[in-house]
Amino acid sequence: MNYKAVILDFDGTMGDTQQLIVKTMLQTIDALGLEKRTKEQCQAMIGLPLKRTFTELIPMTDEMGDRCTDLYRKLFDENNHPDAVPMFPHVHETIRTLHERGFVLTIASSRARPTLEEFLHRMDLDNYIPYIISASDIENAKPAPDMVLKTMHDLNLKPSDCIVVGDTWYDIRMAHSAGVHAVGVTYGNGTRLEMENEKTEYIIDDFAELIDICCNPVSFCCINKGVR
Repeated sequence: MNYKAVILDFDGTMGDTQQLIVKTMLQTIDALGLEKRTKEQCQAMIGLPLKRTFTELIPMTDEMGDRCTDLYRKLFDENNHPDAVPMFPHVHETIRTLHERGFVLTIASSRARPTLEEFLHRMDLDNYIPYIISASDIENAKPAPDMVLKTMHDLNLKPSDCIVVGDTWYDIRMAHSAGVHAVGVTYGNGTRLEMENEKTEYIIDDFAELIDICCNPVSFCCINKGVR
């Protein structure tokens, strides 16, 4: 294993967007008079493209799905104040360290490009991550492999060069469908059990552990029992 590129999810992996997303989803549902859903049910949808978060959460027409999407974006902009999305611990210093050690850092996110770029700029990470794929850049969203395949094609990478980091089974299955190893983080929107069920190669509780995985993958596996 000699990784060269790290393909990162954003929501639940780098940025703690859960509270902002769930709050906005619940506001959208209430405003449109749709069937009530719990915070936990909304949370389980995080990672899907925006429209699908509603159409898979509540039975609705395609037209209503579009209305949910439009209203959500409006409310999201209103709720997205500068302190609404903190970084998870050790994200900034880990990204900087990997960049300094020569790793190619990219993002594959179901989030729309404008808010994704805004978050990266706000977090002072945009200079470390030169390549981004958003929901609008591919035909098939997670868990399809399209984001990873496009990243490898555009950057002339092989599956063995890459590792995907994410917090949900969507991310892990996307990686494996593209023939790429995956890292699952346990502090986001998914669970350790979901990661284990997807046969995730590495499971971590702290983003900083990514440095050891990228630089010393064999040693990391030997030291961390229970990690595949």
